[in-house]
Amino acid sequence: MDVGVPLPRFPPLWRESLAGVEAARLFNSAVWRGGGVPDGDGRPVLLVPGFLAGDGSLAAMTRWLRANGYRTQRAGIRANVGCSEDCIGRLEARLEELAFETGERVSIVGQSRGGVFARVLATRRPDLVGGIVTLGAPTVSQLSAHPLVLAQVLVVGALGTGRVPGMFRMSCLRGACCADFRVDLAGDFPPEVGFTALYSRTDGVVDWRACLDPAATQIEVRASHLGMGLNPEVYAEVGHALGSFASGWAQAA
Repeated sequence: MDVGVPLPRFPPLWRESLAGVEAARLFNSAVWRGGGVPDGDGRPVLLVPGFLAGDGSLAAMTRWLRANGYRTQRAGIRANVGCSEDCIGRLEARLEELAFETGERVSIVGQSRGGVFARVLATRRPDLVGGIVTLGAPTVSQLSAHPLVLAQVLVVGALGTGRVPGMFRMSCLRGACCADFRVDLAGDFPPEVGFTALYSRTDGVVDWRACLDPAATQIEVRASHLGMGLNPEVYAEVGHALGSFASGWAQAA
């Protein structure tokens, strides 16, 4: 699995202008009101935002999951620009806390870079993770994104290399600090953990091919990249995936 070399295809960024339309559709949809979505029955879910985004970017999904009976936990991220290994360490602590409080394995919903983190967390802690849902997450090739996004990656990396706190350094991409992270991302996924990867051919930020993780159940949706957190079709698939994870645990027990 290649995590360093971008695929030679550039998504059409203009599609991201449709995110507002997707949000309007969501708030007027049956799925927003819980229609056809399995009840969470108090099961825990950790939500992880994407690159440059914070917990607020998944506020609507957090509200929706709570309304449908899930116990949610935010990642504690204001802007997802930190060193991958450092971020995983903090997320693992939150994962442990949520699993201890609920006495259950945790599901993780991760958007974009947050989905990449979700895969690594599940690989490292299958004892604590029951399943993950990734939303437009380039788990196959992290840098397979629009050139404007890659330019932002370089800016953050340059600032981090210049000692600006809280930002990853250029060395994080290929250096020793995140070597274990890259190995775990490319490694075998634990078979006892559920994995659903949502991708969209209308994603204007990430090349959808980079989201086709061979370890996952791959589900195509029609959404923009930003709209993955505000799209009724995505919400329906998230609800069904989380429900399937719970069914799998019950059967295993």
